[in-house]
Amino acid sequence: MPEHMIQLDKPRDWKSFFLQWEWLLVLIFILIHVMNSFLSPYYLNVNTFIRTPQTFLDKAFIVFPMTFIIILGSIDVSVGSTVALSSVIMAVSYNAGMPMGLAMVLCLAVSSLCGLFNGFLLARYHELSSAIVTISTMTIYRGFAYVILEDQAAGGFPGWFESFGWGSVGPVPVMSIAFIVCAGIFGMLLHRTTFGRCLYGMGHNHKACLYSGINIKKIKMIVSMLTGLMAGVTAIFLTSRMGSTRPNVATGYELEVIAMVVLGGVSTAGGKGKMIGPILAVFIVGYLSYGLGLINVSAQVLLIIIGGLLIASVLISNIRFSRKEQKKSSPALFGVEADEKT
Repeated sequence: MPEHMIQLDKPRDWKSFFLQWEWLLVLIFILIHVMNSFLSPYYLNVNTFIRTPQTFLDKAFIVFPMTFIIILGSIDVSVGSTVALSSVIMAVSYNAGMPMGLAMVLCLAVSSLCGLFNGFLLARYHELSSAIVTISTMTIYRGFAYVILEDQAAGGFPGWFESFGWGSVGPVPVMSIAFIVCAGIFGMLLHRTTFGRCLYGMGHNHKACLYSGINIKKIKMIVSMLTGLMAGVTAIFLTSRMGSTRPNVATGYELEVIAMVVLGGVSTAGGKGKMIGPILAVFIVGYLSYGLGLINVSAQVLLIIIGGLLIASVLISNIRFSRKEQKKSSPALFGVEADEKT
């Protein structure tokens, strides 16, 4: 009678390792640098690789929690409005006499409360779509920013505040150091903790996690609060870099951030993705924008190019997923081998 042996320890498949989506992003990253070096003779220099990230890393802080949200199978389009509201409140508070340090703390507190409010609505009324909830709060938060500051600008910050946006520690910009620290923290949370495993589990099967005793409401609120907190961090760096703020700052940030996460290989259906992918996508989009800006390519054309990259990434990702699903019909994929013994 045939016996079935389950092979638990499979040999490393180097082909599958190098066919991962992240390696394609590395190739795209290299090709963008090659292309930019041919397009402009001013591209290949030390400042390009050290100073240029200061022009696009402010929005990248939101990429980390947005990765969590999309892995959950959810979405948040209110992050740009959260940045605007927290930035406006920070500036108005400082101009009203509050010390800049306390104004920055207030900025983080307001943004965290905005995220917590989103999380409360999604956890309390789980039948509501995350897109509908966050579109509503996006309008509310941006509206509050206009009510507070109207069409005016607020600035006049102390000199030391500019160091967040343009300062450096040695040759390394402060913003780059903060980005690396946050990348390590969020990467550890996603890939090395029970919290991260719960995110993947909820993205795969929400009901199964609910019946397994996982506190789904708490996780949703934590992720939403983290999203608000990082929107506040973005507000501080963006305001420092610009030297002032207006109610219309960070317009379109939500779409750019979502595009980076999806380009990074995180599935919009939930349950799939790695933190390294969106991080690579941040630099791909950032250096692509910088290189094309050197040859005066318009912002509209750049949006078309980024949109094309996004569509291509979704199509390729779906094709790869469908092929994997087809291969799952083969028992060999699960490491099950039939071995007849006499």
